[in-house]
Amino acid sequence: PLFIRIQISSQQLELIENQQTIRRYPVSSGLNGEGCEKGSGKTPLGKHIVRAKIGTDQPERAVFVGRRATGEIYSEGLAQAHPQRDWVLSRIMWLSGLERNQNRLGDVDTMQRYIYIHGTPDSEPMGIPKSHGCIRMRNSDIIELFDLTPPYTQVDIVP
Repeated sequence: PLFIRIQISSQQLELIENQQTIRRYPVSSGLNGEGCEKGSGKTPLGKHIVRAKIGTDQPERAVFVGRRATGEIYSEGLAQAHPQRDWVLSRIMWLSGLERNQNRLGDVDTMQRYIYIHGTPDSEPMGIPKSHGCIRMRNSDIIELFDLTPPYTQVDIVP
């Protein structure tokens, strides 16, 4: 079976098939650390699945707002025109928690918190926590991962 393991301590995402790591990518998780509470800006731990995949066939650096492609392609000029945006680029893998009261339902629901694995501007650093709770990746990396990962793939987020 195929699954994804995201290790917060090393800021790495591994795609694992038959107990072998077939891909490894640097990521950036929540600046505020680990946690599942709504509004915390933290990255949730535990078992999740990829509930929805958004952005198939969009160009690299395509901009998403509210999970919809805006038709824009990220550039420095666009960034300067919209300095307040939290950039979600290229692809979205929307996560849903599997563990009741830890990352599912109530005030800890990963899906209701809009926690994604998504692309980010190339100017953003990888390997250090800097997101608002999501898992940020390089655009070429998220496109590759997206294409390799079917919906409902399990995603384990570990300390």
